[in-house]
Amino acid sequence: MKEISEAIAQREAGNLTEANKQLVKLAAANPDHAETNYQCAWSFDVLGQERAAVPYYERAIALGLPEEQAEGAYLGLGSTYRTLGEYEKAEKTLRNAIELFPNNNSLLVFYAMVQYNRNQYGEAMQILLKLLAETSSDEEIRAYQKAIHFYADNLDTVWNK
Repeated sequence: MKEISEAIAQREAGNLTEANKQLVKLAAANPDHAETNYQCAWSFDVLGQERAAVPYYERAIALGLPEEQAEGAYLGLGSTYRTLGEYEKAEKTLRNAIELFPNNNSLLVFYAMVQYNRNQYGEAMQILLKLLAETSSDEEIRAYQKAIHFYADNLDTVWNK
């Protein structure tokens, strides 16, 4: 859709309010178009209007999106739920996304943030430590990769030897 491309160009050029206005009109005219709903949600998100983004994310996901956009929509929705303090919804959304897109490490980072917000500090740390060990290109972290993995699973263990 040409209009979506124009609105995205507006957003990328920093004209966030104009892009949002265009996308709201497009979504109203095309309520069953998944990409329009997704782009509209995104336009609210970048304006800091998370609550307004939620129904557009939800609709876009329900309507079905191509894989790359679906990953972004799930991440956007899960992150938005988290920022609104809706931690159970955030956890469920991100867990579902991780199952659908197991190679997307950014989903794990946002899931770890939710676990932190839910006072699941050990799980949050475990996720982040393992991700750091697996993805870091820092030579010193890579040198301790096995130890980081081991301790990620044993954060509360105290050895009395």
